[in-house]
Amino acid sequence: MSTFEPVELVPAAAPSAAETVPGLLLICDHARNAVPPEVGELGLPPHDMARHIAWDVGARGVTLGLAQRLGAPAVLSTFSRLVIDPNRGEDDPTLVMRLSDGSIIPGNRHIGEAEIERRKQVYFRPYHAAIRDQIDRIEAAGQDPVLVSMHSFTPNFQGRPQREWHVGLLWDQDDRLLRPMLDIMRGQPDISVGDNEPYSGRLFGDCMWTHGTSRGLPHILIEIRNDLIAEAPDQARWAQRLAPVICESVARMRAANEPAVEADAPDTAA
Repeated sequence: MSTFEPVELVPAAAPSAAETVPGLLLICDHARNAVPPEVGELGLPPHDMARHIAWDVGARGVTLGLAQRLGAPAVLSTFSRLVIDPNRGEDDPTLVMRLSDGSIIPGNRHIGEAEIERRKQVYFRPYHAAIRDQIDRIEAAGQDPVLVSMHSFTPNFQGRPQREWHVGLLWDQDDRLLRPMLDIMRGQPDISVGDNEPYSGRLFGDCMWTHGTSRGLPHILIEIRNDLIAEAPDQARWAQRLAPVICESVARMRAANEPAVEADAPDTAA
């Protein structure tokens, strides 16, 4: 039986700044690069385990900073994406990677279906159950859930040219939160913001599809270039920068989706 806890849960708390977003849930799929003891060695050298192939560098620190500033609950994974990727559907062929960005994963190279199923049961499913539980709690409190998933991306990938974006906003079918957030962030001249860049958010079965699209909940996946958030002070600065953006974006989205209030008919009685 595993003694490894697959979920880090940050409960809602009083925000440390003026921003607050009722119903907000923060999610971080690739928060750590840890390998549970029962999985054993994946066979990669430390420098590979420190790379983006094992986790989203800096994303956990930004997520925790946002949770503190916004008083929002957060659900974060505690296992490396190389153990099993919680941002994939259960039947996705990249759920357990055997090769990633040029590196063979020796511990996954000959993995069998039984071990994949065990990892689903012990790590993958409890993580998603924790997200569902937090959404249910928000709804039980009479609030409308809004999901914000935090990720990071590499300046370069697979030998391709430098990625120019500082931040990418990823989405699929639901643009309710994208539209105000893109508008706000593109109004900040010192950052470059990508719309479904550096890659598309249209991935069937991923975390945002599972908990956002399939439930009809507004959501967004925010990607930050990882050289901008590699160190703790930079993570704190980006949390400080993004907190008011998230707050204002949700406020605009909710205002745009409120039903119009009909004016009272004039009293024409004599």
